[in-house]
Amino acid sequence: MTGVGYTVPALLVTLAVCVAELKLLRTGLFRSQAYWLTMAIVVGFQVLVDGWLTKLSAPVVIYNERQTSGLRFPWDIPVEDFLFGFALVTAVLLMWEKR
Repeated sequence: MTGVGYTVPALLVTLAVCVAELKLLRTGLFRSQAYWLTMAIVVGFQVLVDGWLTKLSAPVVIYNERQTSGLRFPWDIPVEDFLFGFALVTAVLLMWEKR
């Protein structure tokens, strides 16, 4: 497992979004209770949908295991999916707040 194809980009984009908020945008989003409630709702639905799409027993989406960390939780969801989901939703909310 190299993780270069999926794990590294997931980590980099997550880091980039966090740095953008903490060093550039400074919207205060990470201090907002509404943000964390939103993220909890997003993760809840992500677990349901992503769990169904990536379950190893009958996957709809198949990942090249050499390109991931190999860590899957819960229901066989690659942990990288949570990083990409966090980065995507947070980036959109940051743009919304800054605008």
